[in-house]
Amino acid sequence: MAEVKYKRVLLKLSGEALARDAEGIYNHAFIDEIAKVIKKCVEAGVEVGVIVGAGNIWRGRQGVNMDRVRADHMGMLATAINALALQDAFERAGITTRVMTAIEMRAMAEPYIRARAVRHLEKGRVVIFGCGLGSPYFSTDTAVLRAAEINADVVLLAKNIDGVYTADPRVDKTATKIDAITYQEILSRGLAAMDSTATSFCMDNHIPILVFGLDNPENIYRAVMGEEIGTI
Repeated sequence: MAEVKYKRVLLKLSGEALARDAEGIYNHAFIDEIAKVIKKCVEAGVEVGVIVGAGNIWRGRQGVNMDRVRADHMGMLATAINALALQDAFERAGITTRVMTAIEMRAMAEPYIRARAVRHLEKGRVVIFGCGLGSPYFSTDTAVLRAAEINADVVLLAKNIDGVYTADPRVDKTATKIDAITYQEILSRGLAAMDSTATSFCMDNHIPILVFGLDNPENIYRAVMGEEIGTI
């Protein structure tokens, strides 16, 4: 078997990715495909942590007339729902999985404790981090903090677009894909690869991010094996 490039990864999955053209909040067949690829990564010796968003259910900014903190708390609860959905799919695929949440809900998930999360990873368990960082005003992008805490080799940012572009390719047909870019360039050019707080954090802590398309879940495996896809 080929040597993996990244031994420990933090994979960011958006809530929208879990819905993927479904009428409801989940495209179960697509999630099952993701689970199969994650299993392939684990069998190759990769330790996998997952951050999940909640855009398929609720975004804090949807609560226009709501108290911002309460609206963000609803978003955190929605990420926990998604984390449990992923856990179910992963375990059906034969992957030992733990859900850890930044807000305690012991009846269904473990509270996030760094040392315990690292131990799960070392034992080959996939760890899904729910509730973001547990604080309002921070998107699930900023949960890349977990990458620093678990000493991940890279953040895998799986998106609906296959990398970082000079502009939004869905709007600007002249936009071109960028193979490699610095965090400073992303910030100065206002590119929406990830929110600015998360981008600054990764820059300050020297955490590499690989942005790639999730149109084909197999791209996750290609990324951990070091194939040249997306934008680094």
